[in-house]
Amino acid sequence: MAEQLPILFRDQHLVVIDKPPGLLVHRSEIDRHETRFAIQILRDQIGQRVWPAHRLDRGTSGVLLFALDIETAGKLGRQFEAGIVDKRYLAVVRGIPPESGEIDHPLTRQRDSYEFKGENSSDEAQTALTHYRRLASVELPFAVDRYPSSRYALVELLPVTGRRHQLRRHLKHIAHPIIGDATHGKGRHNRFFAEHFGANRLLLACTELSFDHPISGQRVNVKAPVSGEFATTLAQLGWLPELNNR
Repeated sequence: MAEQLPILFRDQHLVVIDKPPGLLVHRSEIDRHETRFAIQILRDQIGQRVWPAHRLDRGTSGVLLFALDIETAGKLGRQFEAGIVDKRYLAVVRGIPPESGEIDHPLTRQRDSYEFKGENSSDEAQTALTHYRRLASVELPFAVDRYPSSRYALVELLPVTGRRHQLRRHLKHIAHPIIGDATHGKGRHNRFFAEHFGANRLLLACTELSFDHPISGQRVNVKAPVSGEFATTLAQLGWLPELNNR
């Protein structure tokens, strides 16, 4: 049986899925040997072409929006560029950040290795803003790093801008990297979560997306449940009630 992706919302113009971790949105030169892509799976599943309105990192799970025609895709893209789309993420991070705050830290553009840098392109840092709120925290009696115990937190992330890898880079910038992040995190903490909690993934998920329907103009709000290894890890840490109380 062909692979099926969970559909969270669908009409004649849009389809929203709950992307599993480890799945690329589209073909990439970085992963030339990969054969599974959200675009291809969803196209085969619903029997028509789809256009992604935004992107999620391969390791990130959650709400992913597609248009069913090129014109609708353009309208959605302009909403993302204008900051009209609201995005909410959950992440498990190392350490215990303040109860709430914002990360206002410019980020340089990150290109894929195969991208051409034209003469008019710039590596000047772009504004990047993320709001966050701590939902829960824990101190575990394990000497993962140089201290006799290790602290972790569950945070809600609200990116205002949409720079590439913004959340992962911003959390690293404030010294609270996301667990499971092989690029911006710390290997010993990632391995600890894999060995003790069975979490072999990036603990980052897009749990909610709100946008104006490009045809009707009505506000659409789509949520994705936390599931799989992410949910199992939160349950082991006693944090699932925090999600229900949000």
